[in-house]
Amino acid sequence: MPERTFQKKQLEALEEVSRAIVSDLYLEDILKLIVMVTAEVMDSNICSLLLLNEKEQRLEIRATQSVSEDYLNKPTVRLGEGVAGLVALENKPIQIWDVKEDPRYINKKIAIKEGLCSLLSVPMCVKGKMIGVLNCYTATPREFGPEDISLLTSVANQAAVAIENTELLVKTRIVQEELETRKLVERAKDVVARSRGITGDEAYRRMQRKSMNTRKSMREIAEAIILADIGDID
Repeated sequence: MPERTFQKKQLEALEEVSRAIVSDLYLEDILKLIVMVTAEVMDSNICSLLLLNEKEQRLEIRATQSVSEDYLNKPTVRLGEGVAGLVALENKPIQIWDVKEDPRYINKKIAIKEGLCSLLSVPMCVKGKMIGVLNCYTATPREFGPEDISLLTSVANQAAVAIENTELLVKTRIVQEELETRKLVERAKDVVARSRGITGDEAYRRMQRKSMNTRKSMREIAEAIILADIGDID
């Protein structure tokens, strides 16, 4: 592919990834779009995105454009294990001429069955933190040049930003919901205390009993009390 054409495809791919990141798509859809775009621009047989499970210290496939059941059901990879594990541990790209011949590659049976040959694997980083790996396989031997590594690294880092943004949004939403629930419970507690002529602590305990007996959340109990503006919480 002529250099100018390849550069144009690079820019188009990065633009498409950028648009996906700021869209209203769910994270899973964003990640799937990223691997599909990457596979197309890299002329890749299989492109896969693996995220690090920090608790278990393992890499798990979160997105791929492959429909192969064997590839999708590959076992998770420990940090430092196999090519992806080494990329994650060392936080630097690794390229392999033929995965079927390289001792670092641990899924040779799947590689043979799926017709995989060369591999470029790059870390996904955000703010200096490694969160996963982006893999790009080809069906024929290929020497990945600096522009290939640069493109895949750019896409990987943009994917990392999308993941971080989503996680921050989820955490923010959870905190907001907790604060709103706390405010509702406090308001409802005051209603019960005023209506029944009891202390705030006793009102709160009655709300807790109501929650357990009815198997409803404290928020649901509080909303019902506030809506009715009554303290009937026996």
